[in-house]
Amino acid sequence: MKKWVVLLLLAVLIGNSYIQREQEGESAGRAYGEGDRSTITAAEANGGGRAIELTEAQTYGGSLILVNAAHPVREEGVLPDIVALAAHPELIEGYGLLEADTRLSAGVAERFRDMVDAAAEDGVTHFRISSGYRDEAEQRRMYEEKGAEYALPPGRSEHNTGLSLDVGSTLGEMGGLPEGQWLIRHAAEHGFILRYPKDKTEVTGIQYEPWHFRYVGLPHSLIMEENDLALEEYSAFLRKKGIIQSEANGERYEIQAVDVPGHATARVPADAEVELSGDNQGGVVITSRLQ
Repeated sequence: MKKWVVLLLLAVLIGNSYIQREQEGESAGRAYGEGDRSTITAAEANGGGRAIELTEAQTYGGSLILVNAAHPVREEGVLPDIVALAAHPELIEGYGLLEADTRLSAGVAERFRDMVDAAAEDGVTHFRISSGYRDEAEQRRMYEEKGAEYALPPGRSEHNTGLSLDVGSTLGEMGGLPEGQWLIRHAAEHGFILRYPKDKTEVTGIQYEPWHFRYVGLPHSLIMEENDLALEEYSAFLRKKGIIQSEANGERYEIQAVDVPGHATARVPADAEVELSGDNQGGVVITSRLQ
């Protein structure tokens, strides 16, 4: 066989192989909901990762649940570690309480204390919590006393979860004070979001509240800040993206939102630490901390 014929056959074989690989790559991209992409996910790199089972009950609890007038909190959405803060001096170092009987999730209080410590390093030191967790009876009393203009019905307030707190300053009104300004700039670095921003009132349905902060955890708070998202918008954003990767405090994360119509199976990176949170909208957000 002549040399030029051999070279021609070789070129055809190489071209077919390249086309096949490109088609396989596009198929994999569609399977992960990413479309065009330049990197494979960690789950693929680990041979497909491992499967985890998801149930409907998991959609109702976790740090990313949406609670508002249309999405009431379920029993699964109330954090199990609610404590009276005054009974735990280690949780209230560096800030005060407006009411002695203030309650909050111990885990959220720890993270708030750490954030207050960081603010103190910048010379901002006059924080206090003016409201934390309320059970349904407390929320009902507030709703009946103040009305719908100032309070949400029982079960429709984030304060019924243990994830939210109203933050004040001993110097006066929160909005223009160093405490309020520091939180606006740095809260997301510690897993907190300003829940009802001034420019999101049409999305949240709630007037601007410069005092109301909500714990959602890292890296979600940073992703929401970077993309100017209210919590009402976050799950839809994740569903649209498919699988995203993010970094926070030197850690790498892979995040996906999965619809759970009763039961579902999802795949995560084989060696990742996985945290699940419902969104209270029929889905579960899977946060994998990559090794």
